Amino acid sequence: MTSLLGNGARTLNVAIVGAGPSGFYAAGSLFSQKLVNVRVDMFDRLPNPFGLVRNGVAPDHQKIKSVTKVYERTASDPRFRLFGHVNFGTDLTRDDLHQYYDAIIYAVGAQADRRLNIPGEDLTGSLSATEFVAWYNGHPGYVDLDIDLHTDNVVVVGVGNVAIDVARILAKTVDELKTTDIADHALETLAASQVKNIFILSRRGPAQVKFTNAEIKEFGDLADAEPVVAAAELELDPHSAQEIANDREAQRNLEILREYATRPLQGKKRQIHFRFLVSPKEILDDGSGHVGAVRIEHNELRATADGYLNAHGTGETFILPTGLVLRSVGYMGVALPEVPHDERTGIISNVDGRVVDRATGTPVMGEYVVGWAKRGPTGVIGTNKPDAAETVEMILADLPNLPTAPNSDPAAIETLLQSRGLNYVTIEGWRVLDRIETMRGSDTGRPRVKITSIEEMLQAIEEAARESIPG
Repeated sequence: MTSLLGNGARTLNVAIVGAGPSGFYAAGSLFSQKLVNVRVDMFDRLPNPFGLVRNGVAPDHQKIKSVTKVYERTASDPRFRLFGHVNFGTDLTRDDLHQYYDAIIYAVGAQADRRLNIPGEDLTGSLSATEFVAWYNGHPGYVDLDIDLHTDNVVVVGVGNVAIDVARILAKTVDELKTTDIADHALETLAASQVKNIFILSRRGPAQVKFTNAEIKEFGDLADAEPVVAAAELELDPHSAQEIANDREAQRNLEILREYATRPLQGKKRQIHFRFLVSPKEILDDGSGHVGAVRIEHNELRATADGYLNAHGTGETFILPTGLVLRSVGYMGVALPEVPHDERTGIISNVDGRVVDRATGTPVMGEYVVGWAKRGPTGVIGTNKPDAAETVEMILADLPNLPTAPNSDPAAIETLLQSRGLNYVTIEGWRVLDRIETMRGSDTGRPRVKITSIEEMLQAIEEAARESIPG
């Protein structure tokens, strides 16, 4: 592609919808290319950026959260602007963005969780791990979630890293959590927890778990909780043994689980029970509309024609009393207004990052997608970097045919948002919030103390702005 840099050259104006990892990697990739002048405006419905790094990564995993330093460097580029507290589809529409930008990148992730589709799933005390994670991370939309930990047993359905995070947070002591950036309301609730047993249910066997070695290893070093694994449930059928013969990660998971199975119990306050080849079939009412127990069925593995090992119920069931069920069985994207969406896969319809018409498969001019909204909920945070680079390559390849937006004046979008009475948050506004949170944290030996109310966030920014005005 011929360079379009130079005086009088066209500037590529890009809107990114979503301020999570995939959005920032897309912006960073755009800034790193040397062929085209580029300007990026990023929009998010929350006042704060960083998406799941702030609201999804476990608070006791601060090393993972440090990736925000990379995003901060991107945000410091003079070609970047943030418009937080702006909701796509209501405050700002798809047609609006096409008026002001040559290209739109959707970086909205997969916001909804998959359901178990079993009776009793909507009882009080049955919720998604997504909601629980957002609650303890201080997401403004979930701070008022009623989490009742006055129960002996909690059931976590699923064996991915999110399920493991949820179980670990429930198992940790307050002393282990109070030096993290966990939300204050969550810390208070967890301090009063009466939970003794956390049951992690896997519908298939130990060879098919999705958690990583690092995640499962942490259960061996908890202050007052210990893993409980039945050695008999770790025996592999021939198909499973063959499946992981060359999979070092899966083999190491099995080694760790087998080591846990040999440990004598130490009588710690809490136990984390790993159960394999079991599926919840019904969540039972305690008589008041609240979860009282789960009916669970034993499974067996059967190989399909293509070799996939599927779980089939044996008909043998048992009842496990519990007051809280957290499902963590996958995520789905939520359809955006007027944006092509594949209901089956839960992603924005696309080919290699180019948004395509659902019916015809033809590219939608000037629209692109990155991250989980592009490929589904797979990979880790770093997976979004090459994913975003691939999409940016598509944009650059399309550039000769991309129409210039009718109004590319950088001030025009600000005028529009202001005319609609939107109190949007800039990157400078976010930095005010960041300073306040980190200062609050330094006073108590924590990385930060999060502001969990949108109203309080906006008020803090306004107060800082007033104090900075000479007078």
